[in-house]
Amino acid sequence: MVKHVILWKLKEELSDAEKSVIKENMKKELEGLKGKVPGLLDITIQISPLASSNAEVMLDSTLESEEALKGYAVHPEHVKVADTFVRPYTQVRTCMDYEI
Repeated sequence: MVKHVILWKLKEELSDAEKSVIKENMKKELEGLKGKVPGLLDITIQISPLASSNAEVMLDSTLESEEALKGYAVHPEHVKVADTFVRPYTQVRTCMDYEI
């Protein structure tokens, strides 16, 4: 199995109110991919970091294999969510994938 973890920082020009709505939408839409993308076993989005954090949103997902991760990256449902609810609002993305 493979863990796919992403940390995002939202665009600085967004207000706190905008960020709150964006984070809720990211959580709803990304977690909604479970059951739609083959090989995606689990996905959790954290949107309430402690003040000591320098990221605002975390995606923590588990996939069946590295091949499943590659498929997830290009799956139309994932691309639609990423292009609509994530990429327009994020300025920094950090990713780590590893085998478990």
